[in-house]
Amino acid sequence: MNRFEWAEAKTLQEAIGSLGDGAIVKAGGLDVIDRLKEGIEEPKRLVNIRNLKGLDYVREDAKAGVLRIGPLVTLDQLDKNPIVRQKFTALADAAGKAATPQIRNMATLGGNLLQRPRCWYFRNELFNCRKKGGTRCFAQDGENQYHAIFDNRTCAIVHPSATATALVAFGAKIEITGAKGKREVLLEDFFVTPDKDILHENSLGEDELITEIRVPLKASVKSAYIKQGEKESFDWPIADVAVVYDSASKKSSIVLGAAAPVPLRAKNAEAALNGKTINEETARRAAKIALEGATPLAENEYKVALFETIIRRTILKAVGGKA
Repeated sequence: MNRFEWAEAKTLQEAIGSLGDGAIVKAGGLDVIDRLKEGIEEPKRLVNIRNLKGLDYVREDAKAGVLRIGPLVTLDQLDKNPIVRQKFTALADAAGKAATPQIRNMATLGGNLLQRPRCWYFRNELFNCRKKGGTRCFAQDGENQYHAIFDNRTCAIVHPSATATALVAFGAKIEITGAKGKREVLLEDFFVTPDKDILHENSLGEDELITEIRVPLKASVKSAYIKQGEKESFDWPIADVAVVYDSASKKSSIVLGAAAPVPLRAKNAEAALNGKTINEETARRAAKIALEGATPLAENEYKVALFETIIRRTILKAVGGKA
């Protein structure tokens, strides 16, 4: 681990002013410390924002029609918040199943959205893979049982954030604040694929921070989230799915996590469901459609069948049916 400067930010402006020039941000610090130990990043400065005031809230804004969430809210707080639990069930479940209780009490929503891939080749200092500036994705011909089954030709990572899967399904937006001011971005558009930027997973600038997550408030919306991992107690998902169903418009949003380098909207499956009565037959058909075009690797073809089952179950769970 290299030597670096520690910057204890007391205000948002102070935090932003400390960014750039090789600095990285620490909130809960779980992924950051792993990356430092694994030699993935060697920052000149570590900016601690964990103690910033006023960024750990969850509140309804009926006038704006959104739920506002501060980026320093922990996964445990999201899981247990009564508003999130009742009206945004998929997000609460995604947060509550993301890790052990100890980690959920430390990990923040902002950090969860910004964590870097867990691919073991990327995390191992002995492999100079494409994501680290090399010329080869070792997962494509190596051990790839947990890797992407879509969009995996440039880099076979999967996006590691469970909360991102749910928030993309809800159509969430994020507020980003930097030296040049604020901007709002649809979360789905915030994440970038390896073929567009191999070195980064999102469009956050070096002098920017996520300062708010905004989720549309709709009384007609129901949602569900299902995760499948090897260990129930603690594991990153092999497959996870979030479904948001709007009973007023009879439209659904279906997002696959751990399937691609970004949270993946199954738009063809959504179109197959829109306007239709959701039952076992329509859910099964939509699940099959969602997996069309998958390109599994040598050791992860099982994920196609696994996702098909989980998608069907999540669709039925979202509308209150038997999963």
